[in-house]
Amino acid sequence: MIQHRLSVRRARVTLTGAVLAGVITALTLAAAPALADSEPHAATPDGTRLVSSAPAGRQQVSLVVHSASMNRDIPLSVLLPADTSRPHPTLYLLNGAGGGEDAATWRKRTDVVQFFADKNVNVVTPELGAYSYYTDWVSDDPTRGRNKWSTFLGTELPPIIDKTLATNGRNAVAGISTSATAVLNLVVDHPGRFQAVGSYSGCASVTSPQGEAYVRAVVGGRGNADPQNMWGPYGSAGWRDHDPVLNAARLRGPTYWISAATGLPGRYDTPTATTDLGDLVDQVVLGGIIEAATNACTHQLQGRMNTLGIPATFDYPVTGTHSWLYWRDQLHRSWPKLGAAIGA
Repeated sequence: MIQHRLSVRRARVTLTGAVLAGVITALTLAAAPALADSEPHAATPDGTRLVSSAPAGRQQVSLVVHSASMNRDIPLSVLLPADTSRPHPTLYLLNGAGGGEDAATWRKRTDVVQFFADKNVNVVTPELGAYSYYTDWVSDDPTRGRNKWSTFLGTELPPIIDKTLATNGRNAVAGISTSATAVLNLVVDHPGRFQAVGSYSGCASVTSPQGEAYVRAVVGGRGNADPQNMWGPYGSAGWRDHDPVLNAARLRGPTYWISAATGLPGRYDTPTATTDLGDLVDQVVLGGIIEAATNACTHQLQGRMNTLGIPATFDYPVTGTHSWLYWRDQLHRSWPKLGAAIGA
């Protein structure tokens, strides 16, 4: 994903006890969807727990959940269902390489809030995880610290979300670019957790020369971390274990929408689509090269899944670069299929 110059600092409000109860009461009085009656005590035996909750707009809540495996608090942006009269499923919608720590996020770059406003699904997005590939790292990193994102997203967080939001327990997960690879690995790591998967412009073949080079560029180049702290030495079993193409047999089960464009400039690669000429040049040149590479990776994944008889929808737009408005369109196009799979 193209690196954006702008970074965003967010303030975190910690609410506990009576203050948290007051926030939930305020949500109810304001006619916003209320959280589950079990709050503010959502916790799991391993020590993962809800730390705080605060209203963030109409049908929107900001949560902070403490991850036991990472021993840190994770901020989450949540979109609530239009109808709160009964339980609904959850979509875990992951940001890209920046993990929500920069300006390149679903909320800042797309219409995700408006798109889901009339839909009956909880949409949960972590606002941390930059350059982590949302995976479990084998070693702590001097720059990126301790990363156990697969454990958090697949094991620790769902029970907290289910209790807090009174969900029906059915889940989808979707991501772009680096997190488009991560969502496939989450299926491999956590069988049965996710019933639908959206993977937009990812490279699943992380052990191929181009795939490994891309991981190293993101984690090492942009993240200033050691990629070998993530999955171990290059070419090792740790890397093979996180290659969804090699592990495609373990992808069987969920409903899939997997996409990648050609990298050729399209309708959003014009001066009218962005006011920053430098960003436009990056989007067309660098974004075109990256998207073309993900297109090749995606065809490789499709070939493997076809051989194994694993059904999936693959979408290959004839134009489009590695950029947000194309991912917005893919979310729109894929949602009827993904939503139907989880009963949204």
